[in-house]
Amino acid sequence: MEQRIIIEMGMGNDLHGMDYQKAARRAIEDAIRHSTLPIFESTGLPHTDMRVQVTVAVQEPDKIDPEALKSGLPRGQAEVSVTKGGLNIPNPETGETAVVATAAVEAFLPSQAGKWVQT
Repeated sequence: MEQRIIIEMGMGNDLHGMDYQKAARRAIEDAIRHSTLPIFESTGLPHTDMRVQVTVAVQEPDKIDPEALKSGLPRGQAEVSVTKGGLNIPNPETGETAVVATAAVEAFLPSQAGKWVQT
């Protein structure tokens, strides 16, 4: 059994290139910058025990390469899924569309029940 140890949300955008991949990468980076996991240094657990589940939402999910997004994840065994969401904001004056992506980054460890002793 796994236990979720953290969930962080992030937002990223590409204002001029309509690059969904760039917006998604930035959303993941934003979520990761909001977190730290000192549990590994404190307990000696290996990072490889952690499963990282990333969910990215953009208006055109087929324009995302989930495998490429894995490379930006610094630790754990990563899985990336993509769904429809996010936001496209057209600018009628320029014809450009700003792309907004959202991401949720979740980290899971095998159950630690009974392994910790409070002193």
